[in-house]
Amino acid sequence: MGKTARQEPATHEKARRLGEARLWLLARPYTAGELARALGVHVRTAQRYLGDLGAVPLDERARPPRYRLLTSEELSPVEALVTHSALRMLYHHAPGHNAIYLEALLKLARRMPEPAQGVAIRSTEDLKRRLSRRLDEGDALGKVAEAWFRQQAIEFYYRKPGGSGQARRNEVEVYFVEISRLNLGVYVIGYERGYHRKLRTYKLNRMSRIRPVGEAGAYSIPADFDPRRYLSDAWGVVGGSGGEPVEVRLRFRPEAAYRLREGGYPDMELLDLPDGGLEARFMAGTDNEGFPLEILSWVQGWGPRVEVLEPENLRRRWLEEARQVLGEYAGDSRDRAGRGDDARRRDLSRRGGKVRP
Repeated sequence: MGKTARQEPATHEKARRLGEARLWLLARPYTAGELARALGVHVRTAQRYLGDLGAVPLDERARPPRYRLLTSEELSPVEALVTHSALRMLYHHAPGHNAIYLEALLKLARRMPEPAQGVAIRSTEDLKRRLSRRLDEGDALGKVAEAWFRQQAIEFYYRKPGGSGQARRNEVEVYFVEISRLNLGVYVIGYERGYHRKLRTYKLNRMSRIRPVGEAGAYSIPADFDPRRYLSDAWGVVGGSGGEPVEVRLRFRPEAAYRLREGGYPDMELLDLPDGGLEARFMAGTDNEGFPLEILSWVQGWGPRVEVLEPENLRRRWLEEARQVLGEYAGDSRDRAGRGDDARRRDLSRRGGKVRP
């Protein structure tokens, strides 16, 4: 009895320290030495705790290795459906085949009850028929994610739209991966430590020749980096690699207003107009010249149902491109109409009908 009493404090102490070690490892990876110092125990004791908790090394080659916990939380069937639907939408907008997305879709589908499970699995397997000559975006995402999780910098070449056309080398410490609300593209946010030496945003499918550089654990994400604050002023383009965000004001005609009222634009202020239309106001990120480039195509997608009010450079560009389209194709339209009239005249003439001039 006395022996048991003497062991209980040690057992409780170990359980307490194991729980504490688990919390530390859930926060970030630790070496055995770092964990020992955090817990106030010997390194060998920390190594035993790592074994008891099933912690795995981030990189077997690193010395000393850093360990992390593999955790899993079960999704409810409805949560699995929501996640599956969101990932499926992302896959549909990917530029090519994406093996990582497909595998994740299958795993999520298997978490659903029947009959939804069978239908979701068949639908996901059918997506495998979608092929593309372009780079598998899942492969690129996998390389970025692995480096991010290991806190290892990546090197890649990036071709910026509207630039020189030459792909330029970048070396980035990845801080976050985000999805654009407009085009559902995957964007990488991180500190470019080569030429720019500041936070930058990169669209994943513009990145090529991605490879890790340096050692794992070579950088730490600053404690004051908050992706919500970083992205709060960026509507359209994700992040702000160029100029300061600008306010955009658009006037929508009544036939388009209902689509905006349906939602999906959380950072947009909507003002009702007397004719039933809407005025929309929101902040948008800009490029190095202060132009909200990636919002332009979204605005143009509304056709004549929208008018750009501000900023002036967006309104000017929107009008210029609308006039270019009119000038380019208005003549074709008249030519097609004229050719149609000529064909009708010839047909009437062959049938003996009267041809009007």
